Amino acid sequence: MSDDKMYISYNNIHKLCQQVAKQVLERDERPDVIIAITGGGMIPARIIRSFLKVPGQKNIPIQAIGLSLYEDMGLDNNVDKIGKEVIRTQWLDFGALDQHFDSLIGKKILIVDEVDDTRTTLHYAVTELEKEVEEQQKRLNRLDEKTMFSIFVLHNKDKKKRAELPAEMMESGRYLAATTVPDKWLCYPWEAQDIEEHTVLAKAQGND
Repeated sequence: MSDDKMYISYNNIHKLCQQVAKQVLERDERPDVIIAITGGGMIPARIIRSFLKVPGQKNIPIQAIGLSLYEDMGLDNNVDKIGKEVIRTQWLDFGALDQHFDSLIGKKILIVDEVDDTRTTLHYAVTELEKEVEEQQKRLNRLDEKTMFSIFVLHNKDKKKRAELPAEMMESGRYLAATTVPDKWLCYPWEAQDIEEHTVLAKAQGND
């Protein structure tokens, strides 16, 4: 087994989502909307939604945004991101949100991805979503409504970041990383060709 790789099992991901959902509910910050960054964020977004369910309340809707890195399109976000430009491959339809969901204005919004590597993608997602919500507020004259963004990632890599997240988010505890891990290549189960072998390797590393 390579020492520079960490294998993560589905069971482990399930437990990490449960752990963070408990924190969110204890803080009374259950989101109104979950925004999954496509690829790695889709599965944890769906799992954490189950743990955030409250009897008598509707399921939290999940929206998706697609972000890629110029020259690295199609690769996961374990990739070194030096000098790469984030581009949109899929984005929210704010017109549809206005019509069917009363927009994102004034909502608690949880952005979900699998890993915080260099923080480039997360920085882009938060910055652009905040900007678009502010534009919607001005257009609809709803400037007095506060929209609250939070982030949930399964793994935060212990390394120097190349981008920052809003200070208010960090200081208020709305950046939620289930666990911090060494700067290694993370092998997620949805990428595995042989899930049985993958699970054995994850268990051997204590990631089951």
